Amino acid sequence: MARALLIQLFTFTILLIVQSSPSTSLLLRPPHGGPRQSMLLPLFLSPPNPRRHLQRSDPQTHPNARMGLYDDLLRNGYYTTRLWIGTPPQMFALIVDTGSTVTYVPCSTCEQCGRHQDPKFEPELSSTYKPLQCNLDCNCDSEKVHCVYDRQYAEMSSSSGVLAEDVLSFGNLSELQPQRAVFGCENQETGDLYSQRADGIMGLGRGDLSIVDQLVEKGLISDSFSLCYGGMDIGGGAMVLGGISPPIDMVFTQSDPVRSPYYNIDLKEIHVAGKPLMLNPIVFDGRHGTVLDSGTTYAYFPEPVFIAFKDAIMKELNSIQKIRGPDPNFNDICFSGAGSDVSELSKTFPVVDMVFGNGQKLSLSPENYLFRHSKVRGAYCLGIFQNGKDPTTLLGGIIVRNTLVMYDREHSKIGFWKTNCSELWERLQISGAPPQMPSAPDREPPPTTAPTQVPDHVLPGELQIKQITCDMLLNVSYPNLKPHITELAEFIAYDLGINSSQVRLMNFTPNGNDSLIRLAIFPAGSSDYFSNATANSIIAQFAEHHVQLPATFGSYQLVGWNIEPLEKRTWWQQNYLVVFLAVVVTIIIGLSAFGMWFIWRHRQQMLNAYKPVNAAVPEQELQPI
Repeated sequence: MARALLIQLFTFTILLIVQSSPSTSLLLRPPHGGPRQSMLLPLFLSPPNPRRHLQRSDPQTHPNARMGLYDDLLRNGYYTTRLWIGTPPQMFALIVDTGSTVTYVPCSTCEQCGRHQDPKFEPELSSTYKPLQCNLDCNCDSEKVHCVYDRQYAEMSSSSGVLAEDVLSFGNLSELQPQRAVFGCENQETGDLYSQRADGIMGLGRGDLSIVDQLVEKGLISDSFSLCYGGMDIGGGAMVLGGISPPIDMVFTQSDPVRSPYYNIDLKEIHVAGKPLMLNPIVFDGRHGTVLDSGTTYAYFPEPVFIAFKDAIMKELNSIQKIRGPDPNFNDICFSGAGSDVSELSKTFPVVDMVFGNGQKLSLSPENYLFRHSKVRGAYCLGIFQNGKDPTTLLGGIIVRNTLVMYDREHSKIGFWKTNCSELWERLQISGAPPQMPSAPDREPPPTTAPTQVPDHVLPGELQIKQITCDMLLNVSYPNLKPHITELAEFIAYDLGINSSQVRLMNFTPNGNDSLIRLAIFPAGSSDYFSNATANSIIAQFAEHHVQLPATFGSYQLVGWNIEPLEKRTWWQQNYLVVFLAVVVTIIIGLSAFGMWFIWRHRQQMLNAYKPVNAAVPEQELQPI
């Protein structure tokens, strides 16, 4: 499947609601350098919702939904959030996609749906489920009974089903109460939609069926939402449905809703190491312009932009070795010898600046345009590719790693703020925001309303964590797992998005086909501790089975975990080396002093016991005869 973005407008019948919006647009990269597949921008385009009444609003006067993001962009090609549908709620992992409008999940009636992360939605178990009846405002099924939707994609994957209404819940840390909304109950899916691990799509695009549009239309949230993807070392992130007060140093660019049905930005220049690429600004305005798409993994430039960018990067990196990419099917541009510490990459790779029409610029660090080479340590590859012959500039999730992106639709602009997305709530200092990243509530038993309980694997309070210990029961096909322990640790580190040096085997107990292993996970580099949010993310990935191991390692079960908080260690524990040295020195000094005293004492005793021959002694009085 071609990796470049090919947006082709075919003529076919699409069953969808009037004035619907673009469908999902994903460019996926499976883990460990496997073959890359593409879910491309949709074949059908339509104008934005004309019925929305745009009014200025204060984000503080509206509630918002604060939701966690999970998975890793380069492992699965997307980020998911948790959404609960029905009464009682049924949980689903949905890809957050700004290039799609319909939110849909597999239905229990689906005979052609893949095996995904969670069970299919069962309408019969929800007391609030109601399919939309056929009417003049929707396309109907062949019996003219229900409204239906149909989504087709350029690489021939598809999703179709019934449009229905039910109660949607946004998680236990959301201020927004459960709301009735329209979603798609899938009856058929093909292609990548069939094979992906995620359950479905959460549509954040413009259009009547978009979850954002529905909440705005009801006056429940301000017309804005935000996404924050984790970085190269740590996955996860955060999402906010509704408005938030922008940080004072947030960089904004205009986003014209009439220019394209996608979220576009006003890009004018790209600088590499402070030097502008010699390009006409009009090159960034071809076809759909410069599109920001949360469902796309990498970035795709028009041919002249890509060539100029690649040449500029190569010129800056003439001192390090160019190597082959991890996948022989692709001619990736990769470099070795940069080291494994992400924080040190800026010493080797140049800063890239994106300059907008208003003169403001967004600076990209190396993690915003590189991905790790999966087979060579300390090697990285360009995550920016040529977009075939299409003049559209497509910016995927890699561009905005560790960047809060605010889609301020009310004011037709998009904001960028460089930050650590795993600690977003603390950095934004949102009033009433939780001190840890939100995590999915326990799956069993399902809550009867919007989830309100914090799951067992969410750490309370604000902790500084020195070490995380996980006990895993592993069902393996290897007759002897021990020789493969190092390989296992590397796979776990890769899926967690950390360095393999941070994962250490503490104990290994074989038991037939099962093996009980204890792993310790340590902070990276010179850091003394994990933040509370980072530890939550790591534990959640184990607890919710987001760590995906090769089939030879079989399945695993997290049977226990423990943390060692930094602040709970005593002064003696934290300074044990100093204490140990002080004790040793004290003992040595003490032994030396005792030895000197012992020698002196012994000498004195010897002096008292020994009298020389010529010693002067008083004469004895002669005794009479």
